Amino acid sequence: MTTTVSAKPADVKHEWFVIDATDMVLGRVASEAAHRLRGKHKAIYTPHVDTGDFIVVINASKLKVTGSKELNKMYYRHTGYPGGIRETNFRDMQAKHPGRALEKAVKGMLPKGPLGYAMIKKLKVYGGAEHPHTAQQPKPLDIPGAKK
Repeated sequence: MTTTVSAKPADVKHEWFVIDATDMVLGRVASEAAHRLRGKHKAIYTPHVDTGDFIVVINASKLKVTGSKELNKMYYRHTGYPGGIRETNFRDMQAKHPGRALEKAVKGMLPKGPLGYAMIKKLKVYGGAEHPHTAQQPKPLDIPGAKK
């Protein structure tokens, strides 16, 4: 008789990976990052346990989108006041807050609730090539098919 093994939080080893997002497509980077944050690439994946890894994304300001999404893709936020909905397109979002579009894309791909909120905290996004996580010795992660 075989039994299903359920991972315990103490058994999980979280690794660190770095993704260089230069000239990569937003959705492909986001889906791979969400996959790794969730831990679905591991044999010990358990849906109710955070088995994922830490992901550091550098050069997020150089992310690309395909087609006319640079002007047509809209991001919405609300100020909290009546009639306070604000919209921004991808180009302006990247200019003002590089990496926020990637964070929003990855957050939408993760589960909602306390487990998903813990997973999104393992995503570190930086607009430039420098990051403060060199002490963790992150391994480079290659995403096939993400180059534009």
